[in-house]
Amino acid sequence: MPSPAARIVSLLPAATEMLYAIGAGDRVVGVTHECDFPVEAMQKPVVIHSAIDMSSMNSAEIDSAVSSRLRDGLDLYVVETNLLSDLRPDLVIGQGLCDVCAASGKLIERAITSMDNAPGLMDLSPHSIEGIFDSIAQLGRATGRDDAASALVSSLRSRLAAVKRRTKKEGAAKRVFFMEWTDPIYCSGHWIPEMIEIAGGTDSLGRRELPSVRIEWERVLEWDPEILIVGSCGMSVSDMAEETGRLTLLPSWSGLTAVNNGQIFAVDAGSYFARPGPRIVEGVELLAHLLHPGQFEWKGPANAFSRLSTVQLIA
Repeated sequence: MPSPAARIVSLLPAATEMLYAIGAGDRVVGVTHECDFPVEAMQKPVVIHSAIDMSSMNSAEIDSAVSSRLRDGLDLYVVETNLLSDLRPDLVIGQGLCDVCAASGKLIERAITSMDNAPGLMDLSPHSIEGIFDSIAQLGRATGRDDAASALVSSLRSRLAAVKRRTKKEGAAKRVFFMEWTDPIYCSGHWIPEMIEIAGGTDSLGRRELPSVRIEWERVLEWDPEILIVGSCGMSVSDMAEETGRLTLLPSWSGLTAVNNGQIFAVDAGSYFARPGPRIVEGVELLAHLLHPGQFEWKGPANAFSRLSTVQLIA
């Protein structure tokens, strides 16, 4: 059996969260610019950062910039290869799930093959909640923290089961549309439709265990969601209020059931939805609160979501 990894560079924010959650945070010697949870991770050397400054861009501008780089065959991330080498990791964690959300496996492979003592490379690319749990177990084995990983997964399963039991009593599932991007409009993908289902909703436009894709506004109108949730990866809840405001200009916006019922929410996607880590379970609990506020209390941070009023959106 190989020795547990002692020096880990995590190029995947979700993996960083998992490592800390199983008590292996002290093994992490390098992270990405997006590894902001737990706060201790922000003290680690940053090995990789975005090639695009998106700080002042809206969703349409970000989409255009990303599409342009991909079309030209350019990387979306920059690896600090000298720093990576100096950190002497014995394990580097990457992903092949989404080239936009995190560095691609090919970019990471190029970086580590140039090192004198190339570390091992672990690919974590879950497409479902069960896949996320498998990733936690995989990291447990790699770090010799099997028992801690098993205990974490058991706790997360229990919390999901508790939500399932209560939502079954709520009757018919509510029609939900989870918008992963606003301009252009993207449906939800991978584990998010499953999260919605556990929370007592259904999203016929979501792609379970498949990547999110662009969809036509007409399909949203046809689905006529009772609850519209906007969760753009990399954007704050306040940023999404402005982004969602542009949706009011779309044809027949005012005719949506969610609009008429005041059921439009912006959520902290980076913390609870976009990253395939332990806090996905908190995301399910947040969804349960949004779908059934009388039955599920939200005990997490107050800034995890915001109900967007018509006045906010038009302003």
